[in-house]
Amino acid sequence: MLRRLQQAYAAFFKRGYGFPRFRAAARYHAATFRFGDGLSLRKDGRLGIVGVPGGIKAVWHRKLPKDATIATAIVTRQQGKWYVVFSVEAAFADACGTGTVGIDLGLNSLVATSDGEIIPAPRYARRAHTAQRRRQRALARCQRGSRRRLKAKARLAAASAKIARQRRDHLHKLSRSLVSRYQGIAFEDLNLTGLKKGMLARSVHDAAWSTLVQFVRFKAASAGAEVVLVDPRGTSQTCPSCGAIKPKALKERQHRCTCGCVLDRDVAAAKIVHRRAFG
Repeated sequence: MLRRLQQAYAAFFKRGYGFPRFRAAARYHAATFRFGDGLSLRKDGRLGIVGVPGGIKAVWHRKLPKDATIATAIVTRQQGKWYVVFSVEAAFADACGTGTVGIDLGLNSLVATSDGEIIPAPRYARRAHTAQRRRQRALARCQRGSRRRLKAKARLAAASAKIARQRRDHLHKLSRSLVSRYQGIAFEDLNLTGLKKGMLARSVHDAAWSTLVQFVRFKAASAGAEVVLVDPRGTSQTCPSCGAIKPKALKERQHRCTCGCVLDRDVAAAKIVHRRAFG
């Protein structure tokens, strides 16, 4: 508890705003331990936590890397289940592919590459929107402090967590595929803060572009690949063949230029991203 309080105040003094505030006990679901100081790993694979007698049997997601150094462990409770997240320092031997690619991030197609590949957006939140609204209305009808409200709140949280897991799983697989195929990957340096405040905010949140870029960046760092962010201005209005400016409305999904270049709008933008990043 004291370490977390120290971290909160250190972060506050570093950024200069956002004074730390106390959380209600109902919102506090995690505790951080230094490995070996309050939490230990036994030879039989069980966990030892200070204040808990005996060893705790754990279902391991995967084996720890050999010769890995465990720095910290976070014990967290999510939807009535307990998890332990280890922070591990280890040497990974991931390999990247060859060649370079430019990527255009969109809402209809989550990813369009300069090679012509188009991956549609899965839209997990939109598909579950009707059911989530029903769960939210059921929660709003419950009396505060009642057991029925706690159950309705748990159902809503479990459904939201499932959407987040689906989205995260898809982005992990997509980012791994990109890093495995390319050595240089270029994205648009989008102003996501501004986009998340507009009329497309719900779709932008569901697409989770920043999470995809984050996943690609840390996978590329471990595999020796390069990630480049380029200026996004005019990428969808520029012809990749002749370089002329071809204004298009948002509803126009095809790029047609007087030079004869006809491409999918997102693929054409991805080619411009690739040209700006790698020449």
